[in-house]
Amino acid sequence: MNKAILTGNEAISRGFWEAGGLIASSYPGSPTVSILESMKTYDEIYAEWATNEKVAMEVAMGGSIAGARSLVSMKHVGINIASDPFMTFTQIRTKGGFLLVVGDDPGLTSSQNEQDSRFWGKFANIPILDPSSPQEVKDYIKDGIKISEEFNTPVLIRLTSRLCHSRAVVELEEREEVSSEGFIPDQSRYCMLPPYANAAQYFMKERMEKLKAFNNNNSKNTLEINNSKALVITSSLCYANLKEINAPVDILKLAMVWPLPIEYIESISDKYEKILILEETLGFIEEELKINNIAVEGKKYFPFTGELSIDAIKVGLKEAGIIDFTAKNIDAEKVPLRTPMLCSGCPHRPIFHILKMAKATVMGDIGCYSLGILEPFEVHKTNISMGASLGMVLGVAKAHKKLGIKKPMVATIGDGTFFHSGMTGFLQLVGCKENITVIVMDNRTTAMTGGQITPTTSEYFKHIDSNAVSIAGVLKSFGIEDITVVDQFKYKETKETILNAMKREGLSVVITTRPCAINFKVKEPHFYVDENICISCRNCIRTNCPPISMQQYEGKEKKNSYIDPDMCVGCSVCSQVCPVGAIKRSTTTD
Repeated sequence: MNKAILTGNEAISRGFWEAGGLIASSYPGSPTVSILESMKTYDEIYAEWATNEKVAMEVAMGGSIAGARSLVSMKHVGINIASDPFMTFTQIRTKGGFLLVVGDDPGLTSSQNEQDSRFWGKFANIPILDPSSPQEVKDYIKDGIKISEEFNTPVLIRLTSRLCHSRAVVELEEREEVSSEGFIPDQSRYCMLPPYANAAQYFMKERMEKLKAFNNNNSKNTLEINNSKALVITSSLCYANLKEINAPVDILKLAMVWPLPIEYIESISDKYEKILILEETLGFIEEELKINNIAVEGKKYFPFTGELSIDAIKVGLKEAGIIDFTAKNIDAEKVPLRTPMLCSGCPHRPIFHILKMAKATVMGDIGCYSLGILEPFEVHKTNISMGASLGMVLGVAKAHKKLGIKKPMVATIGDGTFFHSGMTGFLQLVGCKENITVIVMDNRTTAMTGGQITPTTSEYFKHIDSNAVSIAGVLKSFGIEDITVVDQFKYKETKETILNAMKREGLSVVITTRPCAINFKVKEPHFYVDENICISCRNCIRTNCPPISMQQYEGKEKKNSYIDPDMCVGCSVCSQVCPVGAIKRSTTTD
C-alpha cells in the first residue's frame, strides 16, 4: 500500500478524491485554506474559490442535489456567513454525499473569536465527526460520505488549526468512481416552503434517532482498557496529546461526537469511580452527558479556552487526582516578541501613514490591513468581522449626529472583503449626508490567506484567466458619485485626495489600486540613503517598511537611515516622505 506524509488539510483532499468526490468549494480562511488549494491538484474534482462562504455552501449544495459527492470547507466563523442556506439544507434529504469541513481555531491563532463549531452540528441536527490525526481525517472523510448517503444527511467534519497543519504518514488508496443520473426535480424534497418544511422536521427527527442507534454501535468509537477506575472520554487531537502522557486511565475515543452514543456510555459508566471529559474550548460533550444524568467532570479541571497542550492536560489530571505531576522549571531562552508587520512594498502602508498623520478616526475590517491596528500606525479603532466597517462607520456617524458631535469618519475595506460582504454595506451608505470617507484598498488579491484571486485581479493582470470587475463601476451602479481612483505610491496626490475627501459632507470613496507586492512579485530598482544628506528625522522610519532601519555610518556621530537593498521592492514611499531628498532610487534591482 502506498503511503505519503500529508497535513490534515491535504488528507481532506485525498480522502475526498478517494471517495469519488466531484464538487468542492470554499472561501479562503485560515486554518482551512490549503484544503481547496490541494484539491485543485485532482483533475476529477471541480474545485474553485467562491465569493464568500454562503456562495461556497450553495455551490456544494447544488452538486449534492445533482447526485455528486460534494464538499464545502471554511474556517469556523465562515459558518456564520453560510448559516442561512446551511440551516435549511440540513432539513433536505441529501442525495449525493455532502460534507461540511470546518477548521476551528482554539487559541485564536488567526481568528477574531474562538467559537466551537460542534454546536452548529447539534443546532442543525446533523452528525459530527471529530478526527484525531491526518490518517483519521482521510478515513473520516470517506466514512462521512457513506454516512451522508446512508442517512440522507449533511455531515460536519470538525478539525482544529493544529490538526489542519500537522503532518503524518497517511495510507493512500485508489479512487472510487460513482455515477449519478444528475438532478431529478422533486419539489417536496428540495423546496422548503412550509408544507414541505414541516414534513422535513419529522424526517430530521427520525434521521437523528437512526444516527443515535448507529453511533451506539459505531466501531470507530474505541474503548482502551488500562484496568483503571477512571475513564477519560475524548476525541480530536486531545486524544493524541492524552496518549503522549501515558496516564493510568481508560480512554473512550469518540469518532462521532454528535449525536453522542449515550446508551453505550451509560452501559460502561458504572464501572468507573470518575469520568473526565477532555475537549477543547467549550464543554460540548460534558454538557450533553450531564443532561443525560451521566456523572462527568471536565471544565472543572481543563481550560475553556485555548489549545489543550500536553502540559495543560497533565495539570488537569493532577487536579482531578489522576496523576502526580510536578511542572519543571526550565530556564529556556525566551523568544523575542516580533510585532506582525506589513510586507516590504505593501500598498497599504502609505494609506495608514496618511491616516495616522491626519489623526483620522477609522473603522477597520478583516484582511492584511487589519495590521493597521498595531504599532506604529494604530489607525484602525475597530476590527469585528468581514464587511463590518461599513455598517459600523454609518452607525457611529448617525450616533454622532444625534449627539451633536461633528467629526469626519473613515472606514477601510479590501477588495476581497468588498466582494465577500461589503457591497450590501455600501448600498446602506448610499445617500448618507454624514461626513464618511471609505477607502477601498484594492490590492487585487486575497492577500492575507495566500493570494487567491478576487474579481479585480485580472483587471490589472490581464494574463490571469478570470472575469474582471471594476469596483468603481460597481459603486457607480449603486448611485455613488463621489469616487476617486488613486495610485497610492503617488504619495502626495493620494494624501491630498484623502484629506480633501475627509472635508466633504456626505459619502466619498477613495479606491487605491496598487497590487500586493509579495503575491505578484513586484520589484522595481531599490532605494538607498545618502547618509551625507540624511538629517535623521526618521520620517522614513515611520512608514514602518521592513527594509528601513537606523544605522551608524562610518564618520557620523549619530545614526542615519539605511535601506536594505535585498528587501526593498522600490515602492518609493520612503523617498516621498523624506523632507530633504536623501533617499534615492538606484539604477538596478539587484
